[in-house]
Amino acid sequence: MKKLLVLYGFLVFATTQVQAQDHSDFKSETVEFLKLTGAGDAFVNAIDQIGTMVPSDKKEAYTEEAKGTLAGLYDKIAELYMAEFTHEEIKKLAAFYNTDLGKKLAKKQLGLTQKAMAFGQTWGMEVQGIAQKYQ
Repeated sequence: MKKLLVLYGFLVFATTQVQAQDHSDFKSETVEFLKLTGAGDAFVNAIDQIGTMVPSDKKEAYTEEAKGTLAGLYDKIAELYMAEFTHEEIKKLAAFYNTDLGKKLAKKQLGLTQKAMAFGQTWGMEVQGIAQKYQ
């Protein structure tokens, strides 16, 4: 009986370790996928833009500290993606972003999103004007 309990405990431990490793691999691959999409460039640009108000003699320290926050941000965003996509799907998305078309999309996606948001804001104001006609 004792041997059976020890064996059961070992199996539970081994299973937990394999699942933790799988989750770790999944997360690291998801973070790499996020970087492939151009998110990393967008974050670095945001750090640079926010840092324009930092005096030049403190800019290097600011940039280093601000970039140090990226790992936590990537972890949080990775968890969001991991809740919506399987490990296999993340692998397929990463493979796409490693193609020429995927790289082109990654380069253009931020600009396209910004332009689309501007269109959406203009449209929202137009619809707001229509709604005001009916009040």
